[in-house]
Amino acid sequence: MPLSADSALRPPIANPVRNVLTASRDDTTVVNIGPSHPATHGTVQIIAELDAEKVVRTDVHCGYLHRGFEKECEDHTWHNLMPYVDRLNYCSALINNFAYCDAVEQLMDIEITPRTKYLRTLLAEYNRLADHLTCVAAQLMELGAMTAFLYLVTVRDSIYEHLAALTGARVTYSYGRIGGLAFDVPAGWFARLEEILKEYERYIEMVHGLVDRNRIFIDRMRNVGVISTAQAIHWGFTGPILRSTGAPRDLRKDTPYLAYGELDFDVPVGINGDNYDRYYVRMREMDESVYMVRQLLDMIPEGPIMVDDRRCVFPEKELVYTEIESLINHFKLVMEGPVVPAGDIYVAHEGANGELGFYLVSNGAGQPWKAHVRSPSFVHMGGVHTMLDGYQLADIVTTFGSVNMIGGECDR
Repeated sequence: MPLSADSALRPPIANPVRNVLTASRDDTTVVNIGPSHPATHGTVQIIAELDAEKVVRTDVHCGYLHRGFEKECEDHTWHNLMPYVDRLNYCSALINNFAYCDAVEQLMDIEITPRTKYLRTLLAEYNRLADHLTCVAAQLMELGAMTAFLYLVTVRDSIYEHLAALTGARVTYSYGRIGGLAFDVPAGWFARLEEILKEYERYIEMVHGLVDRNRIFIDRMRNVGVISTAQAIHWGFTGPILRSTGAPRDLRKDTPYLAYGELDFDVPVGINGDNYDRYYVRMREMDESVYMVRQLLDMIPEGPIMVDDRRCVFPEKELVYTEIESLINHFKLVMEGPVVPAGDIYVAHEGANGELGFYLVSNGAGQPWKAHVRSPSFVHMGGVHTMLDGYQLADIVTTFGSVNMIGGECDR
């Protein structure tokens, strides 16, 4: 439709979402940090108003890595979503797998086998250890602590190689299955696990000696990026950020799932809610994860890893080739997906960064009617400006690192 004569003279329509941050004083400057800046992971833009080196206020924008995960869910079967779920928090993909599987299993009223329950718990804590190692190592590297960074990454790489021996992939595993796991643990895997835990203890002791009382580290971390418990709750923060303020909120304790109700472990909390407390909480949580893994090694029973339920479990290949019923069952699971009863459910697990929740709606078909993810990184980005305003420009890097924003789940 052609423009009217005076349409070109009309003022542009204002941004309906947010106003562009502009300088509030004559003596301040507005600068752009990210999304191409390496400290913003290539996925977040921080518009900062500066008074010399002091940050007056910030406006944080995300969405540069948007993948349309929730819309993709509507066009894939319940089984085929596993690789997409992997790529939410790709630093601890197994936790994503198991939370999603748990949600679908509850919709289908499926109770997993005892061996699967304990294996999922062990692998979730093992993957949480790898996630925290990645976060703390990256934060130390950004402060120039290269030796500590290399120590932590060495352990993390051992974990990645070890998980690859189990799942076939180093990072995005797709190991969870609705009703169980892809396959059982290979011979010798548990023995190698104990070796890696000892390796972790050796390296983490050296990192504590290098970092904990280092004056440069303390000056850059303590009383920087402070957030109170009330502020954290107001913005919906969970996980290590909330616990660093002193609030002992942890879904593994408060609403136990899998085998967490049978384990002995503490919930580390901070005092000041600053960058140093977030570092401390993650370091202590890694020790707790190791403690839980060792308990689980003595608790895992023998038995099957998949339930006997033809609604979601593929039949054995030998039966597919010899029985028409199994062939039809296999065909319908592949082409149509498992038939999940109509209904909706919200299931939340304690992810490495906080509450990871899946809200799934089924209309009785082989794929979700609607799916929504409560991803901690996206929630944290809504209030991260409260931890940046009032500090120095250089503090943005350390504070943003302590939040551990993962683009895959933030821009889901």
